[in-house]
Parts: sequence; structure tokens; C-alpha cells
Amino acid sequence: MKSHFLFTKEQRNGIFLLLLIIVALQCIYFFIDFSSEDVSVDDAELKKYEAEIDSLRQVKIEERKPKIYPFNPNYITDYKGSTLGMSNEEIDRLLAFRKQNKWINSAKQFQNVTGISDSLFAQISPYFKFPDWVTNPKPKSSYTQTYNNTPKTYAQKKDLNKATANELQRVNGIGEKLSERIVKYRDKFKGGFIADAQLQDVYGLSPEVISKIKEHFTVKTPRNIKTLNLNTATVDELVSIQHIDYEIAHNIIEYRKLHEGFVSLNQLSKVKDFPLSKLEIIQLSLHIQ
Repeated sequence: MKSHFLFTKEQRNGIFLLLLIIVALQCIYFFIDFSSEDVSVDDAELKKYEAEIDSLRQVKIEERKPKIYPFNPNYITDYKGSTLGMSNEEIDRLLAFRKQNKWINSAKQFQNVTGISDSLFAQISPYFKFPDWVTNPKPKSSYTQTYNNTPKTYAQKKDLNKATANELQRVNGIGEKLSERIVKYRDKFKGGFIADAQLQDVYGLSPEVISKIKEHFTVKTPRNIKTLNLNTATVDELVSIQHIDYEIAHNIIEYRKLHEGFVSLNQLSKVKDFPLSKLEIIQLSLHIQ
């Protein structure tokens, strides 16, 4: 090993000179800036890229904005109203108006009832969609017709599950589109309606028109369904029922635990955030045991 570290005087001088050159080069590299300060920039090309980046950024911003689809303002909920920019007071005025069993039939009436600002009204009113019988009412016939005010018996009424679109159009307030919509919704289920209450799920039917339909039609051949026991149904089973989502299903389970079960189906009205307007329909899929 000793032989590897023995150098002559000339070799030692050479090694020392080599180290000195290395140190000098390192100092030059670290302390002297060799970069050129003259950087040429094509302003036209730079502006082109900046404009392209800005346009892409604007597209992403537009994609992140919540989209608004046409809707009936009569059915605005607290959540829907807040996403539209309405205040709690404005939403409460609308809900109070609807609790009186009144309906909003025009965009201007919506502003008068809620008291929203002109700027918000201009922003959301183009998305209002009212039923056809409101926007395009059927002209009154020139002839007069006498009606029998005596209510029809169950036997006299026609089966709603077998009624045709033309037969439904004989009811005051039912036009061609509404009658076709009723038949289309009914035929969506194999076997048709379970009960008259399902008419509430047909878009565009007001409570007044539904009452007139039930004066002449009723479900005589209901669709057979398997109902769930409200006191044993799981969350996954409850969400299979129309109008019940996971949040409502969890609230039902929580209420059931706190009160040691349900005594009647009407107790569902006391469940937090339960859709009271759909109670009658939801009850068709449940039973107490």
C-alpha cells in the first residue's frame, strides 16, 4: 500500500497544480455569471399564448358554474332557492303562498309574491317553465254543455289504468299534451297506477285538475307491489321507494330508533326533511307490522 502513496517531487508538483486548476475553475463557475442578459421575446407570440390560456381558464370557470335547467317555480325548495340566489325571507314568502293552496302562473306573479330584486328576476325568470294549460290555455268552446252535479259512484267511474288519452281530454283542464303525459307516465310501470295519488307525480297536473280527474276516473285494477315493513326496512330498501333518498332514509331510521318504532304511517310527517307533499304516494309502498 505504501508504494501507492510515494510520489516524486515532479509528481507532487503536478498533483498540486491539478488541484489548483480545479479550485480555480470551480470559483470561476460559481462567481462569474455567463448568462446573457439580452433575451429576445416575440411579443405577438406571447400575447397569443396568453389569450389561449385565458380562454381555457374561462372555459373551466364556466364548466364549474352550476347549470340551471327549466323548472316550475311553484316547486322551489329551500335548497333550490338558495342555489338560485334567493334569500331566506324570499323563499319563506313563496312557501307561505303555496301553503294557502295557491299557484304561481306567471313570472311577474312570482316576483310580486317573493319580492326578489329586478336583477335576480332577470337572471332566473328565463328558466321558468309553467304547465301547458297555463301558458297555452285551450280556447273556450262556443257551445254550452250541461253537467250533472251529482258525484259519480265508484261503479260509474272509469278505470284510470284503462283510460285512453282521448277519454282523459274530456276532463276540463286536460289537453292533448297532458293526457298523453298521464298515459305515458302510467304505462311506464308494468300494471299502471297503484292508486289515484300517483297522479301527483305527473308533471303539470295541478291539485284542481287532479280533483276533476278523480271525479270521472279512479284506479280499479291497481298494480300489485310488495310493500315494505316501515319498522324493519333497511336504508337500502327505503331508498328503493320513489321520493326517498339516503338522507331521508337515515332520518326515518333515526326517528324509528328514538321512538321505538312507528305506530302509524302518518308519523312519517314528523320525520326531519320528509317530503310532506309526497306522503300519500310514499305510503303506498309501506305498511306497519
